Amino acid sequence: MYAKILLCYDGSREGRLALREGARLAQITGADVILLAVVETGAANALAQGADAGALAHQQADFEEILDEGHQRLSALGLAPKVRMEFGDPVAKITQIATEIGADVVVVGHHQQGIWTRWMSRSVAAGLGDSLKCSLLLAQKLVEDSELFGND
Repeated sequence: MYAKILLCYDGSREGRLALREGARLAQITGADVILLAVVETGAANALAQGADAGALAHQQADFEEILDEGHQRLSALGLAPKVRMEFGDPVAKITQIATEIGADVVVVGHHQQGIWTRWMSRSVAAGLGDSLKCSLLLAQKLVEDSELFGND
């Protein structure tokens, strides 16, 4: 059913839930896992960072640590993920990488937002739903250790 899973990871609580749910899906299906972090470099992010090039380098270092953490977590579960970091708009980059690798499913975490925040900002999940040509799993389920480390 799924041969390639693109697992988007940002180190947040929601990202960790997505990591666990994506890992369990990979265990069940035997799919290859590509772990992706996208460092947003859009105009809004540049304004928020004060357009400081040093801030982007710091953000890149943070995401390298986040990817290393995700890689370690997946490896501990017996998976052998490939790791990628991209720069740019998250929806555009995730869609591009999913197409490039031939992903069967993209797994992202769901960040709870209030109505005002959701109205004012673009939802990555909604954008992906419109742009992806593969399945999209919006991970929200808490996958217990017994499911991940069990013998089934």
